[in-house]
Amino acid sequence: MKFGLLLPAGQAQLRAGGSARGLVDIAVRAERLGFDSVWTGDSLVRARIEPLTLLAAVAQATEHVTVGTAVLMPYRHPAQAALTISSLDQLSGGRLVLGVGAGFPGFSEQELDLAGVPFKRRFSYLDDTVRLWRELWTGKPKSFHGKVLHYDWLPDVPPPTRPGGPPIWLGGITPAALERTGRLYDGWLPYPPDPADYASGLRRIREVAGDREVTPALFATVRVDDDAERGARALDQYCQANYNMPLDVVGKIQTMMTGPDVLDQFARYAGVRHFLIRIAAVEPDDFDAQLAGAAELLVTLRRRLGHESL
Repeated sequence: MKFGLLLPAGQAQLRAGGSARGLVDIAVRAERLGFDSVWTGDSLVRARIEPLTLLAAVAQATEHVTVGTAVLMPYRHPAQAALTISSLDQLSGGRLVLGVGAGFPGFSEQELDLAGVPFKRRFSYLDDTVRLWRELWTGKPKSFHGKVLHYDWLPDVPPPTRPGGPPIWLGGITPAALERTGRLYDGWLPYPPDPADYASGLRRIREVAGDREVTPALFATVRVDDDAERGARALDQYCQANYNMPLDVVGKIQTMMTGPDVLDQFARYAGVRHFLIRIAAVEPDDFDAQLAGAAELLVTLRRRLGHESL
């Protein structure tokens, strides 16, 4: 069982006093507190520190934590992104995991249009991009012709540290996303609010994947607070700051956890091998206090679940 921390690199946190250098310091602190991984998000709609740039700095400042994207959007040129990612994997010594996603209706249309990615074909574009990356990382393809991407010339890309490149995890829980995860991806990084949906989704992925291993992960927004009502208010404030939407809307889409039974809430997601925790805090001082609480929670979770960090 592994536990990761999402770095607070969003616009709301930066406006509240966060900084790029401060995010690197948080990553170092997370490593010392026992987290197995540190992650950063990606968005043009809600601007944040560019994730691949940030992770390059984090990789140099840390020693052993996994560094990851949660999740990388498909608006970088696929061939250029393959070079950047390979370089980042080398800088990290092979500690990189790529979470990827294709965006959401009503939210991602503008950022994908800006990059020239047709919104209705974004899933095919993402899958083609991942296939192209793997070809560039494992050999020297002269050309690539996928479902939507077609290149008659491709550059040589220095190989990543690990043969075949970093693991690639897909975010999403729609039936199509489950099928694609089972067929093409190395891991699954959803955030369903209902543990039963997670369980059924994981079963389907394993049916499709067969003997191929797919790492089951979970993205969860957490507010450490023994008072459920107070914790819910803090979650609501966080949702308002990040999404301009209340908790009762965001909570129907994303995994949100708080209250005295938060350990039970984690335990309900059977099969998870990597929990990615996003701390529901905007102000730096509040985040620091929550990070300390989350580290204590991590120790208790490991003890309760009967596992040690790998």
